[in-house]
Amino acid sequence: MIMIDLHTHSIFSDGELLPSELVRRGLIHGYTAIAITDHMDASNIDLVIPRIVKVAEGLRGKWDIEVIPGAEITHVPPSLIGELVKEARVLGARLVVLHGETIVEPVAPGTNRAGINAGVDIIAHPGMIAEEDVVLAKAKGIYLEITARKGHCLCNGHIAAMAKKIGVGVVINTDAHSPDDLITKERAREILTGSGLSDDLVEAVFNNANQLIERIRRGT
Repeated sequence: MIMIDLHTHSIFSDGELLPSELVRRGLIHGYTAIAITDHMDASNIDLVIPRIVKVAEGLRGKWDIEVIPGAEITHVPPSLIGELVKEARVLGARLVVLHGETIVEPVAPGTNRAGINAGVDIIAHPGMIAEEDVVLAKAKGIYLEITARKGHCLCNGHIAAMAKKIGVGVVINTDAHSPDDLITKERAREILTGSGLSDDLVEAVFNNANQLIERIRRGT
């Protein structure tokens, strides 16, 4: 069973693994694509993205897994998010994730909305995201994350409920920081079902990841 994970961390932020080992372990878990999305703000964005891009280019065609260079804009004042998203894309990030308003960290209020307005690809662990922000995310084609990450997963049920009520696109990611955080597709299915999604919506979540991958390949 294939698995796509669009939110992981390496030693370039607070992860435990070199990018190449992260990718290799993902492959062994059945991943067909993995995004390396280390935490970034203005202090490190210009250092980290080029290195992730270099690794992704070096691994292309070597293993049967697609490596997507990305970024997770993290704990940035909402007023600065838009410019950092633009900079990340200029530097070569093909996927931009926003560190959303998880209830287990003191993320600044308004972060979710700022990321949506900035056109990120995924709002990671968006916490108890407001319904009006969910409606806006849907209109802009931005995905919300259901996560396997401890703590952040406490609001998975809310995200699943918004997916059912509003029809916003949802993806499942690990937010992996260590080898043990990586999961199989079967485990992902269990997490989605446990969040309250029916079998057809679970399949829709997996399809959303494929659609996002295709969008990244087209560069749109």
